[in-house]
Amino acid sequence: MRTGAVCGPGPARLRVDGTDVAAATVADTPATRRKGLLGTDRLEGALWITRCPTVHMVGMRYPIDVAVVDREGTVLHTATLRPWWGMTMPRWRASATVEMPVGSLRDWGITRGRTLSLH
Repeated sequence: MRTGAVCGPGPARLRVDGTDVAAATVADTPATRRKGLLGTDRLEGALWITRCPTVHMVGMRYPIDVAVVDREGTVLHTATLRPWWGMTMPRWRASATVEMPVGSLRDWGITRGRTLSLH
């Protein structure tokens, strides 16, 4: 089995409508927001990228699920993105993007209109 760089699990906790679902890492500096998941081979938990209304998959090694949220954490858009080809379009009111392993949107019940938060 190939082992490589892993993002997470972080010290924060991701909640969906108040229910704890996973560990989370927060990217909240220019350097950590710019890096995101680049250079990693997998993600454990979630990566909450502040001040990030859109993401792209150029340079990524694996697919991910994403949720774009507004300032209150309301999910505006969800998608599964493929390496090198995927991206989210900027959304009006978007404030952050939450990246997670493929299948997490389904497993954690994340859909448009739900509320995500960090604790």
